[in-house]
Order: sequence, then C-alpha cells, then structure tokens
Amino acid sequence: MKLAIIVGSTRQARQTLKQAKWVEKTAQETDGINPQIIDLADYPMPFFNEPISPRYNPKREIDPSVKKWLDAIQDFDAYIFVTPEYNHSITGVLKNAIDYLTTELNRKPSAIVSHGSVGGARASVQLKEILSESRSVVIPNAVAFLGLVDGVDDQGNISPELKANPYSPQAALNMLLTELKWYSDALAAARNE
Repeated sequence: MKLAIIVGSTRQARQTLKQAKWVEKTAQETDGINPQIIDLADYPMPFFNEPISPRYNPKREIDPSVKKWLDAIQDFDAYIFVTPEYNHSITGVLKNAIDYLTTELNRKPSAIVSHGSVGGARASVQLKEILSESRSVVIPNAVAFLGLVDGVDDQGNISPELKANPYSPQAALNMLLTELKWYSDALAAARNE
C-alpha cells in the first residue's frame, strides 16, 4: 500500500511535522506499507477561487501550483491526514488544499491523526466530514494525541513510556494502520474489478 501522510500545517514551530514523522516511522515498521510524507509547506497554493466547483467543471483550468499538489497525491492507495486543531477546527491551509481535489481521493481510504486541545478531536470530527464529501472512505479509527509536545521528539520518536503503554497513542496508531491497510486492500480490489 502506497500511503501519503499529509502534513496539515505550515506554520513555523509546528508540532504537526514531528507527528507526521512518528506516523511515517510506525508505518515503515508495518508490513505492506510504503509511506511518504507530503508536506503542505512544499505546496503553496492560492486560496481556492475557481469559478465552478472542480467536480463539475470539465473545462477546468488548473493553476500550476495546484497541479503540482494534485499530481503529488493522486497515485497513492491510502491517506493519513495529520492535523492540529485551530479554533476547534482544521487549519485553513489544509481545508484549502482539500477544496482543490476532484477525483484524487475517490474510493480510497483516509484516516486522521490529530493533536492539540483534547488531542485535536474536534478538528478530527470536522475533517472526517470534509473528506467524506471528497468521496474518500474515511475509516472509523483515528488517533487524537494529547501531550504531543513532550511525547514525540523532532525526529518522530515516541517516548519509551508512551510506546510501552497498551492504551497510548502508539497502540492507537498501530491499530489505525492495520485497519487502513485492510480498507486499502479491499477498495483496491473493488476498483480493479
């Protein structure tokens, strides 16, 4: 399974990148998963301003910066969106990137890993709705990481105490990856029929 791990924040001193590195490290240790981090900081785009929804515009003229983003994510089998919580929601940059999507996530599974107040749970709930409208199959499993600042280092290593705890974010992420792989395999087989 080719897995895109999308970093949903671009601000300086963000915690989201180290959380994405933790997801990537864990995915690399999971059989059958080939992860890659896609950092929205590498894909600056204008605010969505197309005259017609991309889904309904057969004559769509795509901004080159947007095309770079769409090309980067279209060939993956599954997606994990790593998001902080800003004002009880996702970041503006993540919502903007998703607004440009048309068929890239169609019938492919997505999962959410969040952090922030209450682990980013409110952002996660909103992101699930947004992704389902993008026609992605959002799996029920999610990881809401409270205490990320002290729990994961800049290289994506989780603290030994958290890694050993059977109820930790590490255990939740392991379960999420197993479930995401199952959905990816099932949906890939259905798309190929």
